[in-house]
Amino acid sequence: MSTARPAARTRLLRAAEEMLFDRGIRATPVDDLLRRAEASAASLYTHFGSKESLVAEALRVRLTEWRAVWDRHVVDADDDIGRLLAIFDALAAYRDDSESPARWCAFLATATEFAEPTDEIGEMLAADSDLLAERLLHLAKPVAGANAQDLADDVLTAYNGTLASFLRGRPSSPIEVGRRVAHSAALTYQ
Repeated sequence: MSTARPAARTRLLRAAEEMLFDRGIRATPVDDLLRRAEASAASLYTHFGSKESLVAEALRVRLTEWRAVWDRHVVDADDDIGRLLAIFDALAAYRDDSESPARWCAFLATATEFAEPTDEIGEMLAADSDLLAERLLHLAKPVAGANAQDLADDVLTAYNGTLASFLRGRPSSPIEVGRRVAHSAALTYQ
């Protein structure tokens, strides 16, 4: 029984996911992506038009997958604080389920490389930031009421610190530490 080879578009997205957010977008030559994807330059330009458009589509796919994982963990949570802290459970699950988890956050990695991103990349960076800000504020309201924005900011800061901790390698369990910090913050607003 033979298994069909994935389409060039799929192979290019996988290669982007595996290489760009760890090695760096600008540090990864197109030729390296093409070799990894076993695809031609014509395939890249036919499907995406440019390396930057490939980056934007990889981010779009990642955001869709991330949102679905986070949605499941919010739904599965037992109480208001659990729903607010589901972002950390979702992060653990996302990293565990990923075929090739990035060293940290693809969105933060991209933002560090593109001070003035293209429209497509900027749109995806904004979509991720908006999702985090809006959802955390929504989830913080039942816990903190009038102080929901402050709590949402605290949780977002703990989450961003968790992501950055993957780069540093410390603490050894960044998700657990980030969750604990966010939980402490949530308790102060009850």
